[in-house]
Amino acid sequence: MLKIKRVYEAAAKSDGTRFLVERLWPRGMKKEALKMKAWLKNVAPSSDLRNWFAHDPLKWAEFQKRYHAELKANPAEWQVIVEAAQHGDVTLLYSAHDLEHNNALALKAFLEKRLK
Repeated sequence: MLKIKRVYEAAAKSDGTRFLVERLWPRGMKKEALKMKAWLKNVAPSSDLRNWFAHDPLKWAEFQKRYHAELKANPAEWQVIVEAAQHGDVTLLYSAHDLEHNNALALKAFLEKRLK
């Protein structure tokens, strides 16, 4: 099962394997505090896409299309998440304040299609 969680929320055993899916390190976070398996920078949207989107809800649908295209072009970057999810729970960690329009949510939707 795939889940998403802000990096500022406490880790829980129910999280399973935790991956940070941000290109930039979250402000104010110490690496040991995240209790994650890996920081997958290259799974995050490209800097150009991230800057274009700028968390504008009006761009959400187009952002998802562009981000999914980036992901399709680089399956090696996200395959580790799929493999972990086939063996147990996985939590995708993100730092955005917007809970409804963020890359972890878009990544989760993309990966769930691959897990069916």
